[in-house]
Amino acid sequence: MQYPLTEKIGHPDLLVGRKDDFRKFDKWLSLIPMRMSKSRVILARRKSGKTAFVQRIFNRLWSENGAIIPFYFDFAEKEIWYPDFAIKYYCTFASQYISFIERNEVWVNQPLTLKEIRKYGLAKSNQRLVDDVDSLFENKEFELHDSMWDTAYSAPHRFAAIFETRFLVILDEFQNITQYVYPDPHYQTHPMKSLAGSFHYYSESKIAPMLVTGSYVGWLLNVIGKYLEAGRLKHTSMSPYLTLDEGLEAVYKYGEFCQEPITDESAVLINRLCMADPFFISCVIQSDYKDKDLTTLDGVIDTVDYEISDRESEMSKTWNEYIQLTLQRVDDNRDAKNMLLHLSKYTERDWTPQELKEELHLSLSLNEIQKKLVILSEADVIERGRADIDFRGLRDGTLNLILRNRFEKEIEGSAPELKQDFRDQIAALKAKEQKLQGKLNHLSGKMAEHLLAIAFRRHRYFKLSDFFQDVLDTIRLNIVDVRERVIIQRDDGKNMELDVIAESKCGRVILVEVKNTQTQISLNLVETFQEKVEVYGRLFPDKKILPAFLSLAGFHTDAIEYCQVHGIGTADEIPT
Repeated sequence: MQYPLTEKIGHPDLLVGRKDDFRKFDKWLSLIPMRMSKSRVILARRKSGKTAFVQRIFNRLWSENGAIIPFYFDFAEKEIWYPDFAIKYYCTFASQYISFIERNEVWVNQPLTLKEIRKYGLAKSNQRLVDDVDSLFENKEFELHDSMWDTAYSAPHRFAAIFETRFLVILDEFQNITQYVYPDPHYQTHPMKSLAGSFHYYSESKIAPMLVTGSYVGWLLNVIGKYLEAGRLKHTSMSPYLTLDEGLEAVYKYGEFCQEPITDESAVLINRLCMADPFFISCVIQSDYKDKDLTTLDGVIDTVDYEISDRESEMSKTWNEYIQLTLQRVDDNRDAKNMLLHLSKYTERDWTPQELKEELHLSLSLNEIQKKLVILSEADVIERGRADIDFRGLRDGTLNLILRNRFEKEIEGSAPELKQDFRDQIAALKAKEQKLQGKLNHLSGKMAEHLLAIAFRRHRYFKLSDFFQDVLDTIRLNIVDVRERVIIQRDDGKNMELDVIAESKCGRVILVEVKNTQTQISLNLVETFQEKVEVYGRLFPDKKILPAFLSLAGFHTDAIEYCQVHGIGTADEIPT
């Protein structure tokens, strides 16, 4: 897979999990060529992985070079003049379209200028590109800025219709279009809030459907509801949290890439205390805490506490800025903080203004409480219930920790004992699981793949027999490259995935299949792996292949015998 669009997450391997989300969107994407997919909006709080998710969708579609041409545009939090915005939007679209057609990924991150786009259009007899650029130049000269924007935002739909293809229009941080585009070059007037309405008609396009995101759910929903009509975009919620297995994989990934020492036990602790929140995990792994030691229980607790409590930490700064902007919109901040803290503690039920007034002894009128709650809900720190007077705290453990640290001392008179809370969590975890270890038989197969890859990289010089039994080639290897989940293709075009590939300097290559099933591996799964080995051998005839199979549940007798006959090494655990 190629990554023409530089992903904000950093190294592509740092995007882990999201299986259910990708499965849902894969189905949606598969229906776009048949004009069956309705535009969507992803609803999730900031730092929940939305941008990484949609950027990965772009890169997958670009790499597949199939029936859908992806277009990604980020509405930045930066003032821009209206005609410059129209040109930027069009150049981004045209450059990504050309890059897809020509298979040149450079133009994704380095958009062409209007003149370069026109030159390409002439060279390739693409009159649509030529006419669009001429129109933009002419309309700018005569200050017909609305016409310039018409040319820009309608381009994906027009190109899809003219060239009988399909586009996916990915608009990241869409709410910013109402805040940062100005009709004058010096930004002296008000921003053009109604500009979002430009997409009113095209939001229903089936040949160029939209995928919209935003980090402020309430704001985004207001924009969509006012300018696009809410029903035109199908709402899709995205949790900021991974599953526990996926979160543990994220811990190991960040630990590896940041070269931060962790143990299996501390990895489990980090994952649990960070609630499998990948942003929280990344903050802890990359923390600037001066006494950071992520190999011990106390070291993990102190570092997690630092990221929550210290105003200079990345985690705290990110959330404090978010909360402060929210509270600035609410007069009489103490009452707002009181309600926000209370709702975040008792998220199992809805609360009405009357109930909050009585519970918290507020002097505000019911109407004033209602107004403040509405503002807090629009800022995405609480949510509305079914009735207009019902409000509920977010079931967001990360936000709850931040709110407690910021407001509990002010509201309740004593600071929260977060470290003790963390210790209580760990004690409960130990009591439940007896042994707090990252044992592979409790992990997913994908996690086992990653740990095996880490082990290959860590040891580097080894015999394959150090890891697997019944290995025929016992030469000492010098590992120079380790990759996970590599796609190869059979002669008939079918894709096959190899879980781990490790290449040695001597020209040997280790191919490993990793399985974590409920029962022992059967013969047919081993035969499927042998087919992959043979396909790889035909693709790379100069390589000497060392096949191996890791099954955490063990092997049936006939599977073991087959492996011995075909020289496939076997193992049911990864050596530490």
